[in-house]
Amino acid sequence: MASPGNLPAVLVTGGARRIGAQIARAFGEVGWHVVIHYGTSVDEAEALAAELPSAIAIHCDLSDGDAAEDMVERLAAHLPDWRVLINSASVFDYDEVSHLDPDTFRRAIRVNAESPARMAQAFLARATCRGGRRVIQVTDQKLENPNPDFFSYTLSKHAIAAAVPMLAMGAASSQDRVYALAPGAILPSHDQDEAESEVSHRLNLLGRRTDATEIAGACLWLAEGTLASGSTLYVDSGQHLLAQPRDVIYLAREEQG
Repeated sequence: MASPGNLPAVLVTGGARRIGAQIARAFGEVGWHVVIHYGTSVDEAEALAAELPSAIAIHCDLSDGDAAEDMVERLAAHLPDWRVLINSASVFDYDEVSHLDPDTFRRAIRVNAESPARMAQAFLARATCRGGRRVIQVTDQKLENPNPDFFSYTLSKHAIAAAVPMLAMGAASSQDRVYALAPGAILPSHDQDEAESEVSHRLNLLGRRTDATEIAGACLWLAEGTLASGSTLYVDSGQHLLAQPRDVIYLAREEQG
């Protein structure tokens, strides 16, 4: 495992692609040692690690909570100044509110809730750093603006969101901070094409697309620990303040139809 030297370190789960990669790149560009977790995107993870000034790529199947916890413990033994854990990895599979699919539910709970919670616990117990540690859990604006689509996914995000204030109260020291970061629609997802995403991503109060760089910037700000521990920061152009009867994927299709 490559040495981080004296640099502060951050682990970004799901850091090889999409928003996770944007977060990893932002930390690398301002002088952090970045640990890029990946599940199946080995080529993208290694390419991004090679691009950044100080970075490594590390594999873990987050559907295995024991493996996820072990990854954190191994990193804690290696990183002398590990300041931030960002749980960005997520699965986003469709099932309906009228029929919960058991396999979809189990996978969502394991990847989106169980492993992030266990990783946060291990990080807060094991990681050493100069100053307080920061856990940033990426959730979803659906927590305040629910709709019946992607039922198991949404349940899993509620579960990990509930863990944030509890971890802040019971697992963190006085110097540590535990946060939730709730984005809105940002990148094409599920089965969307670019034209559909252009419509759906403007279905918010500001009528604009929230950029992935805004999520990365929010993570950099939260890493400073200014916000009260246990808080949720919404970065969604006001989407969570609306009432939307369906996921914006389907609202956009209805508009175009």
